[in-house]
Amino acid sequence: MFEYFYHEILRNTIIGFGSLFNNIVVKHTDDSDDVVSVIKVPLAYGPTQKFLARLEQVPDLNKPVQITLPRMSFEFVGLTYDPSRKVTTTQTFITYLESDKKQIRKVYMPVPYNMQFELNIYTKLNDDMLQIIEQILPYFQPAYTLTLNLVKTIGEKRDIPVVLDGISMDDQYEGTFDTRRVLIYTIRFTAKTYLFGPVSDVSKDIIKKVSIGYIANGTGGRDLTYSVEPRAIKNYTGNILTTLSQDINETDVNINVDDASGIVPETYVSIDNEELYIKSKSGNILTVERGSDNTTITKHVLGTSIKSITAADNALIPAGDDFGFSVT
Repeated sequence: MFEYFYHEILRNTIIGFGSLFNNIVVKHTDDSDDVVSVIKVPLAYGPTQKFLARLEQVPDLNKPVQITLPRMSFEFVGLTYDPSRKVTTTQTFITYLESDKKQIRKVYMPVPYNMQFELNIYTKLNDDMLQIIEQILPYFQPAYTLTLNLVKTIGEKRDIPVVLDGISMDDQYEGTFDTRRVLIYTIRFTAKTYLFGPVSDVSKDIIKKVSIGYIANGTGGRDLTYSVEPRAIKNYTGNILTTLSQDINETDVNINVDDASGIVPETYVSIDNEELYIKSKSGNILTVERGSDNTTITKHVLGTSIKSITAADNALIPAGDDFGFSVT
């Protein structure tokens, strides 16, 4: 039942969440409102208790310096299943390997999970805290969408909403006058991510031709075979046959090219995103059928490349692409 796979989805979501708070800055001014210092607030992964312990440490020979403020830390604190975003369990989608467009992959629809995070902010001055909070809250209304590459092998990117759930405040001012004061704000977030299962190789399982046979009146009657196979409707190889020698508009069916010697009648070519069927040629004038396979008929200007569509292009059709059919 189980097999090894690791997409690093949870890890990447944690890193993506932390990166949201990388560039928080605190500025201090003098009585004339001139900026006297700019502090980029450090951010680290870890629980609140760890940083509070460091704040309370007494300097000695081994620990000569206490932790400096302001500072922020974040922590991944929970993971729960989200049934409201679940789709059919057996539903799959077909894609291709990011590094090789001909390697087809099948993936089951992901399972939705909510990751709970806590962002802890520590400051000594109340104004420092207010500066940090105001740089964070306006982006969450109450969610901020983070785009992550969840499965790198197939280039599967998803928008992950990060929802602000609430804020709690703690001002630790009790104690003697020599006790260090620390303001702590804890902001709770939920990241609505997805977990993918293993990615299967189905390159050999893709059906590329279908044939159906009909026999009339039982045995001995006439039979009819209908077969279809995918055919490219645009150029993938980059092979250029020639170029247009004049502009053509949407109604032109006779087009002039610079050199028609490499063009064979009863074949398909592409100009920009339009597919054309070559009916015949006379010298460097081609008689064509415009907008084949429901491609959009558009104007084309002098010098535009005319590209071939051959069996080599058929072999490069990516998964999920639109394609035509050859019928026999």
